[in-house]
Amino acid sequence: MAAPSAAPRRIVIENAAIATVDANDTEYATGHLVVADNRIESVGAGDAPVGLENVVRRIDATGHLITPGLINTHHHFYQWITRGLATDHNLFDWLVALYPTWARIDEQMVRVAAQGSLAMMARGGVTTAMDHHYVFPQGSGDLSGAIIGAAADMGVRFTLARGSMDRSEKDGGLPPDFAVETTEGALAATEETVRKYHDASFDAMTQVAVAPCSPFSISTELLREGAALGRRLGVRMHTHGSETVEEEKFCHELFGMGPTDYFESTGFLGEDVWMAHCVHMNDSDIEAFARTRTGVAHCPSSNARLAAGIARVPDMLSAGVPVGLGVDGTASNESGELHTELRNALLVNRLGAHRESALNARQALRLGTFGGAQVLGRADSVGSLEPGKLADFVLWKVDGLGHSSIADPVTALVFGAAAPVTASFVNGRQIVENNRLLTADEERIARDARTEAQRLARIAAQG
Repeated sequence: MAAPSAAPRRIVIENAAIATVDANDTEYATGHLVVADNRIESVGAGDAPVGLENVVRRIDATGHLITPGLINTHHHFYQWITRGLATDHNLFDWLVALYPTWARIDEQMVRVAAQGSLAMMARGGVTTAMDHHYVFPQGSGDLSGAIIGAAADMGVRFTLARGSMDRSEKDGGLPPDFAVETTEGALAATEETVRKYHDASFDAMTQVAVAPCSPFSISTELLREGAALGRRLGVRMHTHGSETVEEEKFCHELFGMGPTDYFESTGFLGEDVWMAHCVHMNDSDIEAFARTRTGVAHCPSSNARLAAGIARVPDMLSAGVPVGLGVDGTASNESGELHTELRNALLVNRLGAHRESALNARQALRLGTFGGAQVLGRADSVGSLEPGKLADFVLWKVDGLGHSSIADPVTALVFGAAAPVTASFVNGRQIVENNRLLTADEERIARDARTEAQRLARIAAQG
């Protein structure tokens, strides 16, 4: 006879406003959330069910809003140690200015930069993070392992988009010649990373995607073979797309078509693909994304920082395109926080054609939670507060100075100042308490980041 399984350890949270972000946008003005081990057991109005066994902790969440944990769908962690540079550049000039520095990174720099990027997001309510890492200088060490290790130590759910570049300056691309891989080498290293680290299970903490960098830094062969590799391995694919007018011009000159048509011609559209930025999309492009269920990582602050433009997010959502939010690399979004992107997404999109009807507070929250889960292919397990889903959630304090006079807690979270995070849980484990990480030493990370930023600057200056 099999031994009886241990009773689940339960955490009971009561007296909170709750935004579930489920299919019906169910909300409770005062409700409860019960966690059993790493799963949500129940969520609803009023007090938790009576008679629950093995309750190891009870939390009185009066004055708080509980939401699903935030999900970041586009980032470049290594840029944490190159913040504040080329601050008045458009995308192409910014890349040209920074690639020579980025090409000097090594394993220690990448580990520390990943810790900084993850720490800033995690203490601000991110429970699922991703990193699109595509710079692999020869002899730089195990960069993928360093990034994945940093995420595991921080305790966040994580997707590594293993990037690659094989089109350098000599081939008409932007990266320096010594900053790219060969096509064959990039594909082989990507496959090795997937096989070593990807976990396809429901409650996976680490997943890997195939992620050639962008049309102006990769060959058509790498893009096409990358799509084939992703589908052969059963993982998702990611890249940058339609970010700037210069990219549009580049694709027309080199390939005779716009970015979306080019991606589709190589097999790089589909429900297993998500694309960063997608700022310059016409009606036909949006229709193609909707038809193929290709996802979008919307990065409003980075798009503004690099003067790329305003993505047509309301039109994408109306067409049925999955859309999530992204921080983007912190060399183009120096704050590195996703919870501020809820507000920025709403405000920036209201500057576009739809004006005040572009997005509302609940749509912005959905972008940062369930939308992100859709984009990363994890909508069955995270992104909303529903029984059976993984226990990734945040308690936002909304009764303090910055929010107490805003009656609606979701409006307070999105329109108001960045709300304090009283507690953040990932997989049923608390990783943040009162705006401080429980899994890392923030002061040490700050010191190490400064040291590595200075070391990289010295190496880059020496050429």
